[in-house]
Amino acid sequence: MHRLVLIRHGQSVWNLENRFTGWTDVDLSDQGREEAREGASQLLAEGLDFDVCHTSLLKRAIRTLWIVRDVMDRLWLPVRKTWRLNERHYGALQGLNKAETAAEYGEEQVFAWRRGYAVAPPPLEPSDSRWPGLDLRYDDLPRADLPVGESLEQTIERTMPYWHDVIVPDLQAGRRVLVVAHGNSLRGLVKHLDGLDEQAIMDVNIPTGIPLLYELDQDMRPLAKKYLGNSEAVAKAQAEVAGQGRAG
Repeated sequence: MHRLVLIRHGQSVWNLENRFTGWTDVDLSDQGREEAREGASQLLAEGLDFDVCHTSLLKRAIRTLWIVRDVMDRLWLPVRKTWRLNERHYGALQGLNKAETAAEYGEEQVFAWRRGYAVAPPPLEPSDSRWPGLDLRYDDLPRADLPVGESLEQTIERTMPYWHDVIVPDLQAGRRVLVVAHGNSLRGLVKHLDGLDEQAIMDVNIPTGIPLLYELDQDMRPLAKKYLGNSEAVAKAQAEVAGQGRAG
């Protein structure tokens, strides 16, 4: 049996302000830091430990992982960072308030941008200061790989190679794996692991800071799956994500 834990980063400042975040590198809110500490406590209570960690290139995920490792006294664990675990790129919507955007474009259009499987947001222009090509952390990436706006489908397509090429070999080698990433990149992993279709994954709401434990067989098929902690608190957190449309 292989154990895999997924954690969506704690609440970010722009989650709190109800903004589209995407690849914008905002930090955790005070609540987000507390969520990370609570998540670590749940891992300790479950008796879990890890051999390797994976995260994105965005500080809200990196800091969440740092806090988790700190609380667990595991700062020495190796951490692998990749752009492939970054949040979905929200294009020209990044930084905009979701409620104000809905008032301007209509709730139906914003819902399609936010939740439609194959619907991409309005793209960024390369001259836009938010274009990833102007960010030093992506200097080594081919320009063609830099998104200007992604659908959920496109996010999953660039996330899954990392699963197959890096995370699965870690698991097959017997390593206990922790992945701290984002709502949409993690939805890609959940879609694959749970065998969900395009419609079903749109209804999946991953709460911030709460560890999701998978037990996998030798073929990486789930034997068991559960969120750690109080089930009522988990359900409440999932409902908040669904109601507020927090993504990023």
